[in-house]
Amino acid sequence: MNKYESLYIIKSALEEEGRKQLIEKLSEVVRTNGGEVEAVEEWGLKHLAYPIEKQNDGYYVLMNFSGSSTLPEELERNLQITDDVLRYIVLRKDK
Repeated sequence: MNKYESLYIIKSALEEEGRKQLIEKLSEVVRTNGGEVEAVEEWGLKHLAYPIEKQNDGYYVLMNFSGSSTLPEELERNLQITDDVLRYIVLRKDK
């Protein structure tokens, strides 16, 4: 199994309950596709370097997980179709 990390930015207008549900939903995507979530770090609300979709602030979340080589593709697909995610990146960690 490969190790990955994903950093995504959630719209700041999303309520705390909705934010927690979204974080859990994305963690569940990893679990249902045979992966294991190792850690989820909520970095909190931060000012963006430049506006994205007329947003100046975003809620940063870092998720470390392990899984097969097809797992990042499925996670990225879910991040793309989620309207509350401004930006994301999924990286494979070095061994």
